[in-house]
Amino acid sequence: MTKEEELVSVGWEKKFVSMEPRLTEMAELYESLGFEVLLEPLPSKEEIADAACCGGQSCTACFDIDRERYRTIFIRLRT
Repeated sequence: MTKEEELVSVGWEKKFVSMEPRLTEMAELYESLGFEVLLEPLPSKEEIADAACCGGQSCTACFDIDRERYRTIFIRLRT
């Protein structure tokens, strides 16, 4: 099971990938709307080898220049 699958199985919903300054802005917005927010590093190339975009290129192509700047935003309702 991938990290994303594990998170989804315990109630997290994947929203999108972002970097600063939008990352903090969106995290604060979701929190103000009553959600818990989890910011996860991008999965490794190996973890998403089956995904494809951009004419068959790995969908990490846009992020490979500086992967550490990006995070995937997951949210779930506070309990």
